[in-house]
Amino acid sequence: MAKKELFQRIRTLEPSLQALLAAYLCERMLPNYRLFSESTGFGDPKVLRGGLDAAWDKLAVNKGTDWQRWQEKLEVVTPNEQTFDVLGVFPAIAACTGLSSLMQGLEEKDASAYLDVSKISQGAVAHFLELGELSEISQHDERAQAIDAHPLMQYEHDIQQAMVDFLTDAAGLNKELVREVRSIAREEGISNLGFAVS
Repeated sequence: MAKKELFQRIRTLEPSLQALLAAYLCERMLPNYRLFSESTGFGDPKVLRGGLDAAWDKLAVNKGTDWQRWQEKLEVVTPNEQTFDVLGVFPAIAACTGLSSLMQGLEEKDASAYLDVSKISQGAVAHFLELGELSEISQHDERAQAIDAHPLMQYEHDIQQAMVDFLTDAAGLNKELVREVRSIAREEGISNLGFAVS
């Protein structure tokens, strides 16, 4: 399925379900930040964990929180690509950016911010492949095709598609659905880049 078609399907979901999809995708990006932080000594994975837990709580029980404060905390622990000459900095930035978009969507009730999380997650996979495994392919079109055909990108498309299918069939947002989606993300056991979640 083409990206545009997937994004269009996401747009047709209720905004609350788009938010739930975004939280699910953030959960899959979080381990990439933790691995970067552990290998470089920069940042604090607990900030991202706390911010995402606040988002899950908001979705489950509509618990209010100070999103501006979380955004400030997140900004402090977001790495700068100029400072770190390691491939892992880009997935770490994507995890922070994705969570920031989710928080923005929850604060401003802006569904377009939820769609951004889907794009950020796919972009993180593409960037990771482009700078890593597929970096020797010099032709842009050829590299783009190789990225789209790569099992990691195929899996990213499939997993987003499967969650959209699941949410399309859902009756609506409720505590049980939030709990189920959260457990699905944890039970998968790998990040969107294929790293094991410890």
